[in-house]
Amino acid sequence: MAHPPQIRIPATYIRGGTSKGVFFRRQDLPAAAQQAGAARDALLLRVIGSPDPYGKQIDGMGGATSSTSKTVILDKSSQPGHDVDYLFGQVSIDKPFVDWSGNCGNLSAAVGAFAIMSGLVDASRIPEHGICTVRIWQANISKTIIAHVPVSHGQVQETGDFELDGVTFPAAEVVLEFLDPADEGEDGGTMFPTGNLVDDLDVPGVGVLKATMINAGIPTVFINAAAVGYNGTELQDAINGDSKALAMFETIRAHGALRMGLIKTLDEAASRQHTPKVAFVAPPADYVSSSGKAVAAADIDLLVRALSMGKLHHAMMGTAAVAIGTAAAIPGTLVNLAAGGSERNAVRFGHPSGTLRVGAEATQSNGQWAVTKAIMSRSARVLMEGWVRIPGDIV
Repeated sequence: MAHPPQIRIPATYIRGGTSKGVFFRRQDLPAAAQQAGAARDALLLRVIGSPDPYGKQIDGMGGATSSTSKTVILDKSSQPGHDVDYLFGQVSIDKPFVDWSGNCGNLSAAVGAFAIMSGLVDASRIPEHGICTVRIWQANISKTIIAHVPVSHGQVQETGDFELDGVTFPAAEVVLEFLDPADEGEDGGTMFPTGNLVDDLDVPGVGVLKATMINAGIPTVFINAAAVGYNGTELQDAINGDSKALAMFETIRAHGALRMGLIKTLDEAASRQHTPKVAFVAPPADYVSSSGKAVAAADIDLLVRALSMGKLHHAMMGTAAVAIGTAAAIPGTLVNLAAGGSERNAVRFGHPSGTLRVGAEATQSNGQWAVTKAIMSRSARVLMEGWVRIPGDIV
């Protein structure tokens, strides 16, 4: 029996924020995978090593967590005033699908650098020394991200002394601006799809929970930690080792998705794992992070724990951080109340790996809230570049 040889595809493996992913230029993909569809999804699944019933992704580039089961496709931008189009695919670990419903805020930190390195940014826009401002069109959600990428001797500067909790080694700081991060939706609604800052969310088997459901950065359902028996200082093992807890959070997420209008039936939630996120919040408290670092209540405004792809995240998703910053800036949301209830344009929150600061400015007009941009600092570093190989009969 004849077997097809492997094919190789130019690719770069990059850490962005507290995530890692395989980056491609669209033009480098096989012709059948250059467009959205089954061929593209099949290729990305095989590159990452999914679906894997063992949950390890041993036969692929994935790292068996939501933070490391990611892919990015970049192209010269088709949008006026932008440098690059950025498409993000969250690859399921144990199921055969790629979720295209949202952005990855952490990998957004690597998009500008990869665009510069790959010739997707005009050379005339790259300084010899200083900051290269890369305007990114986030194609999943049709939003603009501005990345401020440090440059030295005409090349992307990746090393530096910026420290990011959840990442072991320091690197160069990349400042990200998420412009107009709220998703108004196709029906012209507001960033609060129910019209309320806080709703009563009736979840079978759990009860009626107070919830802030927001579309900003990424659709997110916020609940109070105490309402589900937690204090907000939990680390991954406390949640991920508890199958009943994971099932409870997935039920909350599914009912939140239905209430937000993201799905029409509860059954659809299983194939839309990337969005919405579910997170629980609490007032500040002392705790010890996953690295052993002590986090003092006096140094943070609130505690937040968030789940991604069915598991508690080891730090914080960048897009969820945008949602946190946006909700914190709006008086009356559960996030704002956990942070003390005062008006603010920035918030520092505690997550399992440490702390993160995110800024957002909110305004209200005619009873509707709007946020012009959210800002945070991340870092990025190329880990490997060359080719990935997959069996030739995949595409």
